Amino acid sequence: MKIKNLIVLLSVFMLTQSCDYFSNPNDKMVKILEARKKMYNLKDNPFATKAEVAYYDSIIKSSDEGFFKLTNELNKGNALLKLGKEAEAVEILESAISRMRKIDGRENPQSLKFLAIAYMRLGEKQNCVNYHNPESCIMPIQKNGIHTIRQGSQKAIEIYSRLLEMNPDDYESRWLLNIAYMTIGAYPSEIPRQWLIPNLNKDNSEYTIKPFVDVASNAGIKSRNMSGGVIVDDFNNDNYLDIITSDWSLDGAMHYYQNDKKGKYADYSKISEIGRFKGGLNMIQADYDNDGDTDIFVLRGAWMRKYGRQPNSLLRNNGDGTFTDVTIKSGLYSEFPTQAGTWNDFNNDGYLDLFIGNESSENESYPCELYMNNQDGTFTNVAKAAKCDVISYIKGVTSGDYDNDGDIDLFLSGMNKRKILLKNTGIKKGIPQFADATDQAGLAGINVMTFPTWFWDYDNDGWQDIFVCGYQFNGSIAGEIAMEVLKIPNESSKMYLYHNNHDGTFSDVSKESGLNKTVFAMGSNFGDIDNDGFLDMYLGTGNPDYKSLTPNKLFRNMGNGKFADVTVSGRVGNLQKGHGVAFNDLDNDGDSDIFIEVGGAYLGDSFNNSLYLNPGQNNNRWIKLQLEGTNSNRSAIGTRVKVSFREKGVSRSVYRIVNSGGSFGASALRMEIGVGQAAIIDQIEITWPKNQQRKVFKNVQPNQYLKITEGQNNFSKVNIKRTVFSTAGVTAPVCM
Repeated sequence: MKIKNLIVLLSVFMLTQSCDYFSNPNDKMVKILEARKKMYNLKDNPFATKAEVAYYDSIIKSSDEGFFKLTNELNKGNALLKLGKEAEAVEILESAISRMRKIDGRENPQSLKFLAIAYMRLGEKQNCVNYHNPESCIMPIQKNGIHTIRQGSQKAIEIYSRLLEMNPDDYESRWLLNIAYMTIGAYPSEIPRQWLIPNLNKDNSEYTIKPFVDVASNAGIKSRNMSGGVIVDDFNNDNYLDIITSDWSLDGAMHYYQNDKKGKYADYSKISEIGRFKGGLNMIQADYDNDGDTDIFVLRGAWMRKYGRQPNSLLRNNGDGTFTDVTIKSGLYSEFPTQAGTWNDFNNDGYLDLFIGNESSENESYPCELYMNNQDGTFTNVAKAAKCDVISYIKGVTSGDYDNDGDIDLFLSGMNKRKILLKNTGIKKGIPQFADATDQAGLAGINVMTFPTWFWDYDNDGWQDIFVCGYQFNGSIAGEIAMEVLKIPNESSKMYLYHNNHDGTFSDVSKESGLNKTVFAMGSNFGDIDNDGFLDMYLGTGNPDYKSLTPNKLFRNMGNGKFADVTVSGRVGNLQKGHGVAFNDLDNDGDSDIFIEVGGAYLGDSFNNSLYLNPGQNNNRWIKLQLEGTNSNRSAIGTRVKVSFREKGVSRSVYRIVNSGGSFGASALRMEIGVGQAAIIDQIEITWPKNQQRKVFKNVQPNQYLKITEGQNNFSKVNIKRTVFSTAGVTAPVCM
């Protein structure tokens, strides 16, 4: 095995060095990824399920009948389930459990749990996947989401009922029993009273919103994928928002969906060459070379430890509908496992730099990287000189100026239980200098594993606050979600909201805000769904375990420091695994819609992505701003925006900073700002990041899309038409 790995490493080295070997510059990275795939598919890799099945097959064939052989049949059944071969998995699990029972006359709870979830997955495949529709897997499951082929759920109900008779405190089985009943339209009426988890069909807040509807399939987004990232932005400069998705598997291709301006997305993956690139759990966008075209950075290798030694990719937008991999040429080639990165101008020179948070563990050390832009299309890693070469298991990074001193700071979230706030103390010979301000800022108490994070001004006081979501559980995600609903104390991590005290410190306001709840978020982002000027958030939930069937969550910012769970009324509580999230007005009607990349870590957990169309929550007004830097970076990332107006006789301001939002999923860099009932916007104040120069525009009409260029005294109006996405009918998905 060591010789094989050495050969693959040598071939990768030769590929990276031979710049003129390929006629198409993209061939080089494609070949490197193919070489990495060969290393990835090894039997001791928990995500290489084909190799896992082959391994258990070899053991079973050479073993005599007995518990050793039967245990490996159970393992093979679970591996088949990961591959999406549910019927085969059920068959082998049933057989092994039956033969085990004959040997010792007992039922093993763990074996029964394997079989129960296999039946639930079979039901999901036969209904939600094979006959996907906008109601599929939306909790509470109702209408067209109810299974027509019911055998899978009915068998799961039988098994979970037996498990609960064995152990009434098995909250995981209780949760999944309730979900199984729901899939056949029998929740709550037919659930035995002692096993009922009440009120899953309504929000736990008194506030409701109008329901969103999933129009992804009707809009032409029909591919089915595993977990991955998403970017929503305008990649062809026609002022209409396009969508790019990734798939973390080195078998899973990226997709580029271009907006046709008529309510459809055309698949330009092949034409653009985007579809040639595989892998990438997350992506982030920026115009790194200031040429006016938005480029893409793909982050690879997350969660895979030593098998995550996969290169990231910088895909340069050529401005003609195609993309070219310039990773090696730009100096960004590295092979550390990651999914966390952020673009920003850390040394205020007018060019965007790139920070990457890597995943180190007990036996593997991969320091974080900070690539400074050399202003010629290349980058230099200065993380050590900048004192930000942190070694930790980083799962989320966010950048912003938390102390309003004009320098961009960093916040790092991860699995090591200690979060890190890095304060930018100034520039020395063109390199930013960072100091660990975690303790000083009062953030040292977040001693749990965390995942997504971001800076945002949730209360519109002009100072950046911090959101970070826990990802630590003891036992089972589904079980702890059930305990949360049943108000049974549990030790799972929560959501954490830290309010900026304007003095370099933060206060934990999670409880006061109503966010100290168990969620287990992965892909997440924020935006304003009702144009009231306060930022809301949507969180994708779960983990690779098939039993982690928990709804993605939507929280509305009530504007008084509190958040309300509006998942059920909003009809966005998909039970499938939620990854990259973007908030943007995709149909140009003035309110923000939500796109989420859906699918799990295994091939058998592939699912359809969702584009949740906002029906319009009210008649609140809005302003859209496309900012373009000239002295500052062209993408205008880091630019401060303050919109002031009067609403119902009261003066108020909304504060925003140009970025793509949260740490897992990328919204467009254009600003979409709600202004409530304002009849006129008194002023829009822009503070450009390079030199903190301010520009003020007064008496602006709302409900407009404006382009503002740094250094110009006037703005221009962008005319775009509203597009209509069909909400009628059921469109079957295209298989992988």
